Amino acid sequence: MNDTNTTPAAPIEAHDIAKILPHRYPFLLIDRVLAFEVGKTLTAIKNVTMNEPFFQGHFPGFPVMPGVLIIEALAQASGVLVHLTSTYAPGAHPLYFLVKVDKAKFSQIVKPGDQLLLDIQLKRIIRSMAIFHGRASVNGKTVAEAEMMCAEKTD
Repeated sequence: MNDTNTTPAAPIEAHDIAKILPHRYPFLLIDRVLAFEVGKTLTAIKNVTMNEPFFQGHFPGFPVMPGVLIIEALAQASGVLVHLTSTYAPGAHPLYFLVKVDKAKFSQIVKPGDQLLLDIQLKRIIRSMAIFHGRASVNGKTVAEAEMMCAEKTD
């Protein structure tokens, strides 16, 4: 769907991200794409608020964003980059699934009021799969990073 004439310019706001990703509240974890380079990198943000439903149980009295959701936010940002990079027929919206996570590291907690900066680098594309390196940071400090593989759904 995206070619040089239809690729949007950054920033890409939440309502346009929802046109790219199939996720919806409470699972759409990207608020804005700040910048991207087709086929190379993407930078997005996730504003972490006390209103997040997971804080009710993780952990009462000491709210911490689950690490798996930080990885999910990185995977969603990767999905946006794949969408902005790929060329599809008009109206096509292929689904991509996270199929592998390697070298995941969590180095700092994420709490309400933090703004996650999600940096994605596309490492390579192999047929219908893509490999990414993702780094999440808060105030310039890395809070998590991982290598991820996403695959296009095939019937």
